[in-house]
Amino acid sequence: MSRPAHPDYDVVIGLEVHCQLRTESKLFSSAAVSYGDAPNQHVTEVCLALPGALPVLNGRAVELAIRAGLALDCKIHPTSVFARKNYFYPDLPKGYQISQFEEPVCTGGRLDILVGGERKRIGITRIHMEEDAGKSIHEGAVTTQVDLNRSGVPLVEIVSEPDLRSAEEVGAYLRTLRQILRYVGASDADMEKGQLRCDANVSLRPHGETTLGTRREIKNLNSFRNAQAAVKTEIENQANLLDDGGTVIQATVGYDADADRIFVMRTKENADDYRYFPDPDLIPLVVPEERIAEIRSALPELPAARADRFASEYGLKVDDAAVLTSSRELADWFESAASAHGTGKAVANWIIRDVLSALNDRDVDIDAVALSPDAFAALVKMSDDGRVTPKNARDLLQEILFDGGDPEALVQERGLEAVSDTGELEALVDAAIASNPQAVESFAAGDKKSLNFLMGQVMKQSQGKADPGSVREILARKLGG
Repeated sequence: MSRPAHPDYDVVIGLEVHCQLRTESKLFSSAAVSYGDAPNQHVTEVCLALPGALPVLNGRAVELAIRAGLALDCKIHPTSVFARKNYFYPDLPKGYQISQFEEPVCTGGRLDILVGGERKRIGITRIHMEEDAGKSIHEGAVTTQVDLNRSGVPLVEIVSEPDLRSAEEVGAYLRTLRQILRYVGASDADMEKGQLRCDANVSLRPHGETTLGTRREIKNLNSFRNAQAAVKTEIENQANLLDDGGTVIQATVGYDADADRIFVMRTKENADDYRYFPDPDLIPLVVPEERIAEIRSALPELPAARADRFASEYGLKVDDAAVLTSSRELADWFESAASAHGTGKAVANWIIRDVLSALNDRDVDIDAVALSPDAFAALVKMSDDGRVTPKNARDLLQEILFDGGDPEALVQERGLEAVSDTGELEALVDAAIASNPQAVESFAAGDKKSLNFLMGQVMKQSQGKADPGSVREILARKLGG
């Protein structure tokens, strides 16, 4: 378990994560969900809060919210209620946000995280659906413009229990949550596009006490790094204040990442301030148990269970299985290649060593790979069978990984078949020995590195097609080493 951030205090952290659902249209209108377009291009009378405009619920958003709840082992409520959350903000035309309060769609789940090699279970209090607000664009000190493209975009808010105890656990929770949401297709959860945002409630209490301390809420954390850094800074701020005999005042705060500074936005804000009441324009949401069962049956294998299966079924190390299940697309690609090759462990080694390295170099995901899993498996098998040397196989892989191609045809076309004829290898070795008498003498004098030099000469003469193991064996025999 992660170590306490401050030895004199117990740190208590709860997270509220706002996640954009993967829909084509908004939660209560037909306006498109899009990113990066010119302001106010995707709005309807509902988004603009024009008089008489009525919301119509997006059924796809409901399905995705239930998917998220099932993936987090929540209880799905057949009946939930939408409420009005009242507050004034320039980019909230109605003067209220449609959300859920007393009767959310999901409650009582869990998320298991891994920190410092140990697993920890974090409780999920609730998941409720709500619409996003618009965006205020500030120009200088006096001008603010409003973009309503984001207004009404469907969200779920995932509220954790106050079970987190460190900034490291916060990072692990957010990464694991994003992985699961992507696995089940509930969200793309792209933090750079604002599709996953986090509010962190942080409080401290003297070590050993059970009464919760006064919390402060850090708003709108939009990256894993910022979330961890902000929580760490807030913990230090509260600890220093308490050490000096001060009192923590409940407040909503922001985080300036450039200055690593927490600043107060407003003080003491509770649910009562929002004057929640059921939205009179929306009837209760009723989802039949049969429909919930259908959504449950369509869920994919979740990453933790899939990693366990990979470890046992393919004989992989636990860490390697975790890497291969880091995304659903990568896990699918691996399984297709493993099926085509016949030996999952060999395929896993090539993916982790060569494919992922190439992806990292380009900063892209497995979706960018043009080489089919079957073709990749064929290349790995040619290397395993000694038809192509490992070096030539790797060089060819780097060439065709993003452009695609037929490894079999390219090997034939370019004459990359490994030299396996013993007589031909013997001749190459004899030529290398005859051409490099000084290296032979050095080897005889005990310089074992000379063998590697002679191997290099043979590989050069064979244009990299000689099997290194066979060359070494023949050299050692002929040199008496």
